[in-house]
Amino acid sequence: MTPEYYVIVDGEETLWCNRIDGKLEPRKRSEQLTDAVCLGTVYGIIGKFQPHPDSDQRLVLIRQMSLIGSLPGNHQVFKVNKVVLVPLSVHEAPELEMEPCTKHQSSWRRSERSPASELQQRALQKTWQTIKTATAQVKPRRTVQSRERDKYERRLLDELLKMFNDTDSFYFSPTGDLTNTLQRQVEQPPPPAGSPRWERLDDRFFWNREMLRDLTETEGGEHWVLPIIQGFVQVERCQLDPIDDGQPEAALGQDSSGAWFDVHSVARPPAKEFTMSLVSRRSRYRAGTRYKRRGVDEMGKCANYVETEQIFEHGAHVVSFVQVRGSVPVFWSQPGYKYRPPPCLDRDEAETRQAFAKHFAEQVALYGSQVIVSLVEQTGKEKLLADAYLNHVLHLDCPQLTYVSFDFHEYCRGMRFENVSILIDGIKDLIRDMRYCWLDQQGLICGQRGVFRVNCIDCLDRTNIVQTAIAKTAMDTQFVRLGLLPPEGVLPTACRRIFQMLWANNGDIISRQYAGTVALKGDFTRTGSRRLAGMMKDGYNSANRNENR
Repeated sequence: MTPEYYVIVDGEETLWCNRIDGKLEPRKRSEQLTDAVCLGTVYGIIGKFQPHPDSDQRLVLIRQMSLIGSLPGNHQVFKVNKVVLVPLSVHEAPELEMEPCTKHQSSWRRSERSPASELQQRALQKTWQTIKTATAQVKPRRTVQSRERDKYERRLLDELLKMFNDTDSFYFSPTGDLTNTLQRQVEQPPPPAGSPRWERLDDRFFWNREMLRDLTETEGGEHWVLPIIQGFVQVERCQLDPIDDGQPEAALGQDSSGAWFDVHSVARPPAKEFTMSLVSRRSRYRAGTRYKRRGVDEMGKCANYVETEQIFEHGAHVVSFVQVRGSVPVFWSQPGYKYRPPPCLDRDEAETRQAFAKHFAEQVALYGSQVIVSLVEQTGKEKLLADAYLNHVLHLDCPQLTYVSFDFHEYCRGMRFENVSILIDGIKDLIRDMRYCWLDQQGLICGQRGVFRVNCIDCLDRTNIVQTAIAKTAMDTQFVRLGLLPPEGVLPTACRRIFQMLWANNGDIISRQYAGTVALKGDFTRTGSRRLAGMMKDGYNSANRNENR
């Protein structure tokens, strides 16, 4: 830090952040920063944030991160654990909490300082004394409006910190592309020479695009552009034991001399290793929480729109399967403060048809054919939405849309969630015909043709269960093709539990982002059975969801 700039250093690259006008200026490191004070270490720039047009801008920096794992191509993925907000102003003292800088041994804020850090502290105090003296004469007089603005600003800043520090929702890869599926990355045309990496990102999931606008529009800013996604990422290494769970752990046989031996210890082939990954990407369009953001907007963007990609990596082969979820794409809302208020339609059919057509035009352009799986109730409060959805599909009359209605609550009444198998049996041919993305060292072997678009009212609990079941069916086919399982083979218990854990964790995080609590019915996704403890937990979380409105 200098009196006029915050300077972020990364090797031979530096980013000068002007504390007077907020401008970001990339420079090459051509000189030593002899008069600067080291404040600590950060791991990336999320962007700039300004709570109010009259307030100071803040630089949002990654203070702590954790490694999640590596996706195909050996691209490491990190989760943002904590951020720090740096005020781009000379009027505000930098009360910052940063990780100690390894090069300078300790941050200037540590209680036990070396002589060198004491000198840094004195230099910092001298710097701030100079700034305070220069700005004391122009300190504005506080009014009622300014106090209200400050209160509003503090609330926004607190919410921003809470969103990053408490939700486990933001991920980045310094070298990879988290916004695009594997298939989109392979099918993209070669980029023009010298074009920045961020231009190839999927705009829907580039969460901090607007916050980084100063860098994307500045020559030399490419080095500092770190795309962030909101969603979920988990990577697990697995071993598939070739001995089926149904076989006894010990089996005895006799050799030619009559001696007994353990058959498995001799004939047992080595375990097959593979990597199981799940990546969910939440759209930055029509963002908002349950009850406050429903349906579609004029541009065809839906609330709670999430793309989820399931990836398996075995040797030189990578397979993936993509599904999406999103609110019923008509204009609707749930006004009132009752528990589960009835939905109502907000626009006439003519307006809705335009937005509906825009939504599916984009979907078809991105994914190809669409299999719509609607889990909305066909009776009661939800019937209004179910009928509107079907009517607009029929009116659109698009040959690339297939509409499947499955009244989840009717079929699974009495907690018989295993009845989802009725749906899976009915769409098994559609899953097979849709195929999946399959890559090896030579490139694309086959691609996924279309996508399942699953929704209920909230696109949370019922959707989680059905998407997990569809993913399991696709996984079984992929494992047979990769030689991990024989035809009609059974996934070993350990691998099945990891698969269930990934999808249950995914459902919990997506639910927390939209509804403020973990997913309901999550015990079924996690264990494959419904339990009393899970029912009681669902009651508690359901009440919390209603309170969080």
